[in-house]
Amino acid sequence: MKNKTVAAWLAFVGGPLGLHRFYLRGGRDWLGWLLWIPSVMGVYGVLRMREFGVDDRWSWVLLPPLGFTIAACALTAIVYGLMTPQKWNSKFNHSAIAQTRAGDTNWFTIAAVVFSLLIGTAALMSALALSFQHFFELQA
Repeated sequence: MKNKTVAAWLAFVGGPLGLHRFYLRGGRDWLGWLLWIPSVMGVYGVLRMREFGVDDRWSWVLLPPLGFTIAACALTAIVYGLMTPQKWNSKFNHSAIAQTRAGDTNWFTIAAVVFSLLIGTAALMSALALSFQHFFELQA
């Protein structure tokens, strides 16, 4: 049985590593493995920025994909958290009846949605701000 609360928290906390996709679809999910690419790029961009400073052009290129990935995973956590129990169970718990408790929404699920909204919005706005700032700096 796939629990909606666990999936929402995995999407929020471990989303850039694909943990929610591995939990729901197994270790052979290729999209879960593709999430590692922008995550590693972003971490490398952070390391480059710490080493070479904020004027390093490669760090400006490498950082926004991490922010967009965090924002997309936060949106996934919101979608999982707000999904109705019937839809959740029909999509991820095929052999269970529609009213199985694994698809229920509780306070931990709502907390995952709220934190995902806060952090996902901050990550998206930061990625957009970095992207536009660098774009306009290069134009000048």
